[in-house]
Amino acid sequence: MTSADFTNLTIDPQRLWDSLMETARFGATAKGGIRRLTLSDEDRQVRDWFRRACEAIGGTVTVDDCGNMFARRPGRRNDLPPICMGSHLDTQPTGGKFDGNLGVLAALEVMRTLHASGYETNAPIEIVNWTNEEGSRFAPAMLASGVFAGAFTREFAYSREDRDGRTFAAELARIGYRGDEPVGARKIGAMFELHIEQGPILEAEGKMVGVVTGVQGMRWYEVTVRGQEAHTGATPMHLRRNALLGAARMIEAIDAIALRHTPDAVGTVGLAEVRPNSRNVVPGEVFFCVDFRHPDEAVLETMEREFRAALPATLEPLGLAFEEKRIWNSPAVQFDTEMIGCVRKGAEKAGFATRDMVSGAGHDAAYIARVAPTTMIFVPCAGGISHNEAESTSFEECGAGAQVLLEAVLAYDQRFG
Repeated sequence: MTSADFTNLTIDPQRLWDSLMETARFGATAKGGIRRLTLSDEDRQVRDWFRRACEAIGGTVTVDDCGNMFARRPGRRNDLPPICMGSHLDTQPTGGKFDGNLGVLAALEVMRTLHASGYETNAPIEIVNWTNEEGSRFAPAMLASGVFAGAFTREFAYSREDRDGRTFAAELARIGYRGDEPVGARKIGAMFELHIEQGPILEAEGKMVGVVTGVQGMRWYEVTVRGQEAHTGATPMHLRRNALLGAARMIEAIDAIALRHTPDAVGTVGLAEVRPNSRNVVPGEVFFCVDFRHPDEAVLETMEREFRAALPATLEPLGLAFEEKRIWNSPAVQFDTEMIGCVRKGAEKAGFATRDMVSGAGHDAAYIARVAPTTMIFVPCAGGISHNEAESTSFEECGAGAQVLLEAVLAYDQRFG
């Protein structure tokens, strides 16, 4: 098949759907979602499946020393750096079937379509499975793509610990996915990432495809509030140093900060640990995490200043001490104009309505944009629900996303013809 025939290629939506449902068995939950934490046994199982699937169509699979997986299909000009497609296969503790998974498996479907048709691209094509995108087990998020792009050191990634004290390095070795290739040594010519929107806009507007122009900035913080443990029955209210009370007031303050900077700002406390967590002990310590996001870095700076001012103002009158540190700063990203044009062209050829949008969620593409031209494609998810076992994207929407991914990759590949 010649390059002139590329618009005749069509992905197999049933094959894609079957792959999504088959891999959903690895870490399946009773409520229909997936619990497949980074570097868990379930992560190893889906990685093994992905490797076999890529090798079955002649792909060459390489793993770097942060566990990132690359499945390569050669092109006519193998001197060129590859055009990559991909996302991640790890999930949240109560994740859905499509977040991340669709991007990897739709890329696999594109490669299967190229293989079945005998189509030869100009540049090599690679599928990427990035390690620890979610950040739910090892913070921060997008860890291994961040190392690949130079945002973090490999030593930093290796030293990350989960809440049980197990390190990223040890778990990477345990599941057998610490590869030999130095992370970041591989050159990437471009990367497309297909993803569910994780928000309600496309569904509300009746659009099938989101043309993603960039990613908003995001910052994560960890806070420990310290008071004094005491007997709940024997300690008068005015003599207590209740760490949980202080944390609760800070959660309210964080919500108020985000509301002051709406409509684009969001602020969330999604993780909290109370110690000693006993029903008849006044809490002596609370650990919690904060997530601020906004498309404008100047607004994020203001939100951070307000947050840091609120900590002493809220906690010190209650007799509480605190420690706070920012553990992640991912600046706002603008994607590559030419690649965005390829997505628009691909959606138009496939006959789907589009709208431009900025991603509210973080994605591996945000880091890869530092080292290679990058963009993303969004498809709807029901009710905008994600990071939830109820997450749902339809058969038709998954197929549409994969078809636009195919068209966009081949359109971009024409520049090398």
